[in-house]
Amino acid sequence: MDHREALIAASNNRANLNYVAPGIEVQGLSLTYPDEPNALIDINLSIPGGEVTAVIGPSGCGKSTLLRCFNRMNDMLEGCQYSGSITLGDLNILDPMTDVTLLRRRVGMVFQQPNPFPMSIYDNVAYGPRIGGLRRRRDLDEVVENALRLAALWDEVKGQLGKNATVLSLGQQQRLVIARAIAVQPEVLLMDEPASSLDPISTLRIEELIYELKQSYTIVIVTHNMQQAARVSDRTAFLNQGQVVEYDATDKIFTNPSQRATEDYITGRYG
Repeated sequence: MDHREALIAASNNRANLNYVAPGIEVQGLSLTYPDEPNALIDINLSIPGGEVTAVIGPSGCGKSTLLRCFNRMNDMLEGCQYSGSITLGDLNILDPMTDVTLLRRRVGMVFQQPNPFPMSIYDNVAYGPRIGGLRRRRDLDEVVENALRLAALWDEVKGQLGKNATVLSLGQQQRLVIARAIAVQPEVLLMDEPASSLDPISTLRIEELIYELKQSYTIVIVTHNMQQAARVSDRTAFLNQGQVVEYDATDKIFTNPSQRATEDYITGRYG
């Protein structure tokens, strides 16, 4: 079974072939913290399930801050305050009573720099399922293999699962991190510039993987690469100074944007 077949199998395991990952609804979201009183201002987005949504905009505009709202990572910033709402299916993400640990099982995240744990390839992928209570070796073997297949990495590492993950190339490390994220069967994958540190061939593999993973996951990707956003995403949000300037189908954003500021940014005339 190759990684494409594994993607289909993962979807089948989520009840039926018609499974679609839940979308994210953002209404009136604003975020402040002491050093940045207007980090996000009145954000409204309807992110469809089972699609790739790209978030673009200049450095410091709030892209990564918005992404971190979806799994409450901004909670780690002292003095961070939210208003508005974010819902994932029937879950109110910003509710103070929301179990953040369980939220982060439903909403996985991949960072700009690959961050494999300093342990074996196998243990990296098995880490989350073990924390979740999976103990039988046979079950762990299945989860690890399936996650590595989904991440298009199995064929490259199946004979060296006991090796330390840090010996892998950067591109392989990033796909390993994706495998680690999906091993706990999240519904959403957040990706913060996942290919910015990679060579062109590794970048292409990550982009192909993103395109295929949307069969089973809702994906939100932050990127500075306009061509990448155009290639991999179904919808694109352009942010500037903490606000959504424009949000629409990617084809429209890149060929016929409604706002002059959007056109200036994607054509390199911004600023």
